[in-house]
Amino acid sequence: MSYDKKMLVGRAAEARLKAYSPYSSFCVGAALLCADGSIYEGANIENSSYGATNCAERTAFFHAVMEGKKDFTAIAIVGAKRGEELSAFCAPCGICRQVMAEFCNADFEILLCDGNEIKTYTLGDILPEAFDKGNL
Repeated sequence: MSYDKKMLVGRAAEARLKAYSPYSSFCVGAALLCADGSIYEGANIENSSYGATNCAERTAFFHAVMEGKKDFTAIAIVGAKRGEELSAFCAPCGICRQVMAEFCNADFEILLCDGNEIKTYTLGDILPEAFDKGNL
């Protein structure tokens, strides 16, 4: 599926503005593109117990799954300190990569943007030898 990478990154940047990050002040936004063209956004939501914090990527995935979506094409992820411009790439954490492996194939695209450049990876690139339902 062909899609507009800049638009998807822009949606992630908009989602970043909705982050709840009173402890780290690090705001992450994600925009998840479904195979049907719909987009689900997510932002990180922190918790004082830290372990209950949810990442932007998982927020987007869980929102989409709750709406019945399970066929995904790509996700754009951006992050920076609150009030600062994007200046570094923000890669997904290991838990988010594992959630992606639950719902996506190895060719699923992950877009990272530092405010200037967009880097594109596949899930297979960033999570080789993934543990998934095929291992059970």
